[in-house]
Amino acid sequence: MTAQTRSAALSGVDDGNVPARARRGRRLRVGLRTWWPYYAMMAPGLLFFFIWHYVPIWEAKMAFEQVRIIPPNIWVGLKNFQTLFASPVFYQVLGNTLIISTMKIAFVFPVPIVVSLLLNEIRSGKLRGAIQSAIYLPHFLSWVVIAGVFIALLSPSDGAVNQVQTALGFAPVSYMTNTGTIRWVLVVSEIWRSAGWDSLLYLAAIFAIDQQLYDAAEMDGANRWQKIWHVTIPGMVPTIATLFILNMGMFLSADLNQVINMQNAVNASTIDILDTYVYRLGLSTGEYSLATAAGLFKAVIGMVLILVAHLVSKRLTGKGVW
Repeated sequence: MTAQTRSAALSGVDDGNVPARARRGRRLRVGLRTWWPYYAMMAPGLLFFFIWHYVPIWEAKMAFEQVRIIPPNIWVGLKNFQTLFASPVFYQVLGNTLIISTMKIAFVFPVPIVVSLLLNEIRSGKLRGAIQSAIYLPHFLSWVVIAGVFIALLSPSDGAVNQVQTALGFAPVSYMTNTGTIRWVLVVSEIWRSAGWDSLLYLAAIFAIDQQLYDAAEMDGANRWQKIWHVTIPGMVPTIATLFILNMGMFLSADLNQVINMQNAVNASTIDILDTYVYRLGLSTGEYSLATAAGLFKAVIGMVLILVAHLVSKRLTGKGVW
């Protein structure tokens, strides 16, 4: 049965002689009547993205204007970008962003893949469920709570980590104010919060792998490790490639919520990133044009990184976003 016949069957009308535009309208109405509960569930998420991600696109023109209290704004072309690129602070925060984002891609991104592989090897359903519940929980905590937990754990006076270090004969370290360790605190806290939850997507990819592939590998004499290497991981490659490309799009974000809650006067020079810079420009100093220019710069670089990562992934794995 063709799609046109199915549509006619659903609508109860033979639309063989109806113009194409009318047929499309009829199929749309039939689809809305049939699937409206699903569209209703999607509506809040779509509305959120429309309001916060699509409507602000129009105001990106502010990057090329001088904002005035009394409209209209004055068109200044690339002057805001020239001011931005002439600022040494911009290059400092850009360098911090690149370092932190690279550390997260290198050390955070692979962890959910490993976690999903380990969870898949647990044969006891109850044990796996208990472990999953434990490692998913941090995802539902806000960065305010997580920052408080890490500040308490890493306190140089009475934190659990420094107490263990002292017992082992090492000097206590102020991890939250030490410029050499604070970036690693960001990486570890990100792993603790997101590794369990992000492993869900990889687990779904593993469960979608045809069981016959495992049976064939077992008949060929493959052991557990060989089945993981030759069956499980190749089956996860499309999901890994897609998520890596999407992560590259957020490369220059470095998580504002995390950084702004971990930041203090001592470590600010080390973990001050583009998003905190934009936050200060826009909300603290009221330089909306410069803040918009910095945000637009980040968005353009993110789009370029997505395209590059997509092309590289297509060349190496044959898989991409489209």
